[in-house]
Amino acid sequence: MSQNTDYDTFAEDYSKENESSLMNQYYERPAMLKLAGNVRHRKILDAGCGSGPLTEALLERGAHVSGFDSSQGMINLATKRVGDAAELLVADLGQPLPFADDTFDDVLASLVFHYLPDWSNALQEIRRVLRPGGRLIMSVNHPILYPWTNPGQDYFKLTKYSDDHSFNGQPAVLTYWHRPLHAMSDAFAKAGFGIEVISEPPYSTEAPAELVPDRLKERDAFISFIFFVLRAP
Repeated sequence: MSQNTDYDTFAEDYSKENESSLMNQYYERPAMLKLAGNVRHRKILDAGCGSGPLTEALLERGAHVSGFDSSQGMINLATKRVGDAAELLVADLGQPLPFADDTFDDVLASLVFHYLPDWSNALQEIRRVLRPGGRLIMSVNHPILYPWTNPGQDYFKLTKYSDDHSFNGQPAVLTYWHRPLHAMSDAFAKAGFGIEVISEPPYSTEAPAELVPDRLKERDAFISFIFFVLRAP
């Protein structure tokens, strides 16, 4: 994650928000799990696992899970959640990962790559720890989001930006990197990944009505994140 976003300072509040929010519980996480499909007996790395909600869901579906996050606070929360059912440790995406070559069937990277100014090292490390033919399933901020919410900004320019958020009523600032879609696909190709799926899914039909803003109630989809399934050679 970006050094400008220190999740240790708001880990508990972020985790509580993540448990029940429209964006996480009823949009991003169901989409990731649907793309992952049947994970029973598969060995999966949850990259940037946060407080562990995706790790827990994968365990419940019969996967063998390891996870890491750059925030010790998040790893502490994830350990409270799943105990010793998953191997959890502090590590930084983009740096050498503490796993052997060809270890995992799948790597899931949920809302983590958009914190990185450069994707090269992270993708190379993920490819290294994936078994041949393994999958990288990832979600990031949709590339249209930044120029859409900041009119006049250049869609094609790699841009660092920060957004104000409120997690469980507590203010926080997250710092991201915007990159256009072609820059994402170029990075995948350079790392040797093939793109199998690009998804812009709707939110879950199980989302409580009170969580869905009025402007979205007549729609079954909106743009916030984009999802990829990539295949290692």
